Amino acid sequence: MVSVSIDTLHEADLLADEALQRLCEAKADDPELPRLRTEAIAAFTPMARRTALKFQRRGEDLEDLVQVALIGLIKSVDRYEPERGVHFVHYAVPTMIGELKRHFRDKAWTVRVNRGLQELHLRIIKAIPDLSQRLQRTPTTADLAGFLEIDEEDIRQGMRCAGAYSTRSLSDLVPGSSDIELSEMMGEQDRELELVPDRLALHEVVARLPEREQQILRLRFMDNLTQAEIATMIGVSQMHVSRLLAKAFQELREMLLTD
Repeated sequence: MVSVSIDTLHEADLLADEALQRLCEAKADDPELPRLRTEAIAAFTPMARRTALKFQRRGEDLEDLVQVALIGLIKSVDRYEPERGVHFVHYAVPTMIGELKRHFRDKAWTVRVNRGLQELHLRIIKAIPDLSQRLQRTPTTADLAGFLEIDEEDIRQGMRCAGAYSTRSLSDLVPGSSDIELSEMMGEQDRELELVPDRLALHEVVARLPEREQQILRLRFMDNLTQAEIATMIGVSQMHVSRLLAKAFQELREMLLTD
């Protein structure tokens, strides 16, 4: 590893400041302006690399991130107004970080996803560790909805779009396997399409159930909670949850047969 002294870094910073000062002092019609601009950008390029390093553990190649940071650096050099009294570094670093965040938000999604869903997904991902620590367990959809003050269906949509952030090659091995490729796990033509009308009918009759029974069905089969977890959440015994589920199944069966 190459050791860089504090004095060396300080000297580099001074040289970069001097290059920027020469650019700022140049007249608009100065023929040397393009060269001075290039020198200023080159002088602050190490700062762009240091900024990009903060984002290198997010699955993107470091050199690609450096290029994104350089876009922010170039914008900063071109827009910097020293008369505002703000040091260049304090202006450039937030600009570069903004470019990097936009890169991850807009361009790192392999499948294009609505901007609102992208932002919602990121909010959910950030909320999960904090909420897990508070609750001392993995937060449910209802927990996240309450914490973020949004509907549970919005939480489900935000979580579903996670698969669009990155994709894998079909030649990749199945996790835990040494010789099975993902392509071998691809499904064949769905031979149960005739069940679609039944599923639609079930969706319709579920909506006729009392709200409490609908809630229990959602918690059990959409949020995958156990009967014990549901009982704790809604404040009844596990046996009562079991009876409510059985009652809901019977009502659904009768409505489907009648229809």
